[in-house]
Amino acid sequence: MTSWAFARGANTFELKMNIVEERSHAMDLETYCPVCREEQEHEILASSHDLVVRCESCGNVQRIPLPEEGEQVSVKAIVSFEESSRVCRVELPSGESCAVGDRLVVECGDEYIGVEVTAIERDQKRVKRALASEISTIWTRKIEEVVVRVSLHDGRTTSPLFIDVAGEEPFEVGGVYRHSGRQFRIVQMKLRNGAVMRKEGWKTVARRLKRIYAVPSS
Repeated sequence: MTSWAFARGANTFELKMNIVEERSHAMDLETYCPVCREEQEHEILASSHDLVVRCESCGNVQRIPLPEEGEQVSVKAIVSFEESSRVCRVELPSGESCAVGDRLVVECGDEYIGVEVTAIERDQKRVKRALASEISTIWTRKIEEVVVRVSLHDGRTTSPLFIDVAGEEPFEVGGVYRHSGRQFRIVQMKLRNGAVMRKEGWKTVARRLKRIYAVPSS
């Protein structure tokens, strides 16, 4: 299980999830300043389709892009739970592969459920792995944990992170988290129903998240 830590004041407690509760209202990242002509610390002033940042050295304000989301495909997903099964849908990045054992979140009407892939059908044959765009049906079983996708943007490049957490694990805009030795601050969260959460302090749970957009935090 992923190791997380929770910090409050001078004390540190080991928890399943690493939420650093101490946070300032200003959020910072290091990116290139066209006035200083070098990498500088910038304060994030606003976030929407991109980030509005101000150089802490010269005061220059600029916009830098958030990563764009790639094309998605909707795939039929059969979800098994105990003695019953349901026909649901799951959205997957068309250029990425899906494999037996992967953990996903599927949409069953108005409900979002964490599942593990148990079988994949491509060209009327069962396979262990396939590109999402080639899959006709996936078979899954209901589980309690889900994978949260994080796009970590440092001002020039974007790195993907994949975090296994309980489906009811909370995430918060402005919250600081640590995963695999990398600490980041959430600037916005895209939900599976298409809504985007941008206001600091807004919260949701992991199973409702489509993607988190974050910047490095020291």
